[in-house]
Amino acid sequence: MRAVSVGRRVTQSGTALHTSLEPRVMSRIRPDELADRLDAGDDPFLLDIRPESAYESNAIDGSHNLPVYDDLGRGDESSLRARLDAVPDDRDVVVVCKMGIVAKRATALLESAGYDAQTLAGGMSGWSGYQRGSLGYTLRSLWWKLR
Repeated sequence: MRAVSVGRRVTQSGTALHTSLEPRVMSRIRPDELADRLDAGDDPFLLDIRPESAYESNAIDGSHNLPVYDDLGRGDESSLRARLDAVPDDRDVVVVCKMGIVAKRATALLESAGYDAQTLAGGMSGWSGYQRGSLGYTLRSLWWKLR
C-alpha cells in the first residue's frame, strides 16, 4: 500500500465531504499480482482511463475504457464523477493508465465514492513489461516488493 490522502471538509452536521484528490492511503496492485488474479478467475473490473486511441492500440483483455485520462491529468475530476455509473460497485476495480500516475488520482476518487479500487502499478507500461519479461519490469518489480 502507498500513502496518499484525500482532503476532507466536515459539514455542520458532521458529515465528511471529500474536497480534493490529494494523497491518502491507497492501494496498488503489481502486474504480476493482477496476472495471478486473472489466471485464478478472480476478475476485477479493469478500468482503463487512457484515451480511446491508446486503449485501442494496446489494452488488457477484458478491460473497459473510460477515457478520462486527459481531464484527470489537468486536475478535472468531473468527467470521471459524471461516469461513475459505468463502474460496477459490486466488484473490485483496478485502474489502468499509461504509467500508473494519473490512475492514482482516479483510484482516490473511486475510493472516496465507496469503491474498492486499486491502481495498476506502472500502468500499461508496467503491464507490457511484465508480459514481455523485460529487465526494466524485473527491476521495477523488485523495487515495488522492497517498498
